[in-house]
Amino acid sequence: MSGANSWLSRQRKSDLVELAEKVGLQDYESLRKSELELQLDEYLSDNATQFQGDPSLANYFASRARTAGSPVKKDLDLRVARRRITKAVEEIVAVDSEEESSPNPTSATTALIQTPGRALSLASRIPLPATPADVAQAVDRGTVAVRERVASIYQESGITERTQATRENLSTVQSILFFISVFELYFLRPSLLPYKLAFTIPAIQALNTNPWDVYLPDLFHLLTSDFWSLALTWTFTSFAFPALLGYFFNLSAGNSTTGGSGKGRHRAGYTEYVIDPLTFSLAKGIVTYVVYGQGASFNGWISPSVVRDINNALYSGYKGVLVGSGVSTLAAIYDAALKK
Repeated sequence: MSGANSWLSRQRKSDLVELAEKVGLQDYESLRKSELELQLDEYLSDNATQFQGDPSLANYFASRARTAGSPVKKDLDLRVARRRITKAVEEIVAVDSEEESSPNPTSATTALIQTPGRALSLASRIPLPATPADVAQAVDRGTVAVRERVASIYQESGITERTQATRENLSTVQSILFFISVFELYFLRPSLLPYKLAFTIPAIQALNTNPWDVYLPDLFHLLTSDFWSLALTWTFTSFAFPALLGYFFNLSAGNSTTGGSGKGRHRAGYTEYVIDPLTFSLAKGIVTYVVYGQGASFNGWISPSVVRDINNALYSGYKGVLVGSGVSTLAAIYDAALKK
């Protein structure tokens, strides 16, 4: 490492590779950083007259000038030093061959002692392993690349945009009413479409398993009167009748215009509902209490046995429906207050 130029030693390997491509150095791809420094130092010193005018190499030639006086003198010294290194290598090789043929073990040691400077120059060309600083820089570059890649994948996935869109769609009174109805249907479904044994998976002795019965909804129950009586009664009390009242007694339609009779201009920023959610929730709570709580049959149109089956199927009976109606009523009032 010490045999190369000090300015080259301070550069990263990626910068040295870029510099080698720029100056036209050949066969540098397999070199280590220390070897690449020495090769660039030799190449630039041999072609100093060609690259002295390059502004990007001004620091390199300034460093050479500080250590050897001037670039021209340093160029001559480097050529002499290379000839000495070549001669030292030839002498060491010759000493090794003489050692093999001669039993005298002190000849190689004597040759190295006589030329300590040449031995140091030769040792400076031996490639050394990466320093801790090089390893830390490589780890940092890898960490930054992984972080940038993960960030780009997250942005390209569109998770943020989809999350915001889902939040906007669920932040409405209609969404609350929808999930309340789904909650009621979840508990009513076993009475509408009861499970029936479809088939049995036999036991497998190799896996030491027991027979497993598979139950599926009985779709033939759709053809029975029990299904339609339950479905129509729940639809009338929980959706059809409240929606009818919410359409005609629509408070949002009456307040969406600036005229006293509702025939004036529409108010900017005010949402007019087709079915008023407040009226819908109040009507649903009232009809649920009257039918399921008080047993009103509307002159025999609603069967008491059907009311009893629906009461037994729903979560907490008709009281659970009343709680859902109260929640949707509060949500409708809060939504109207925010839009004032």
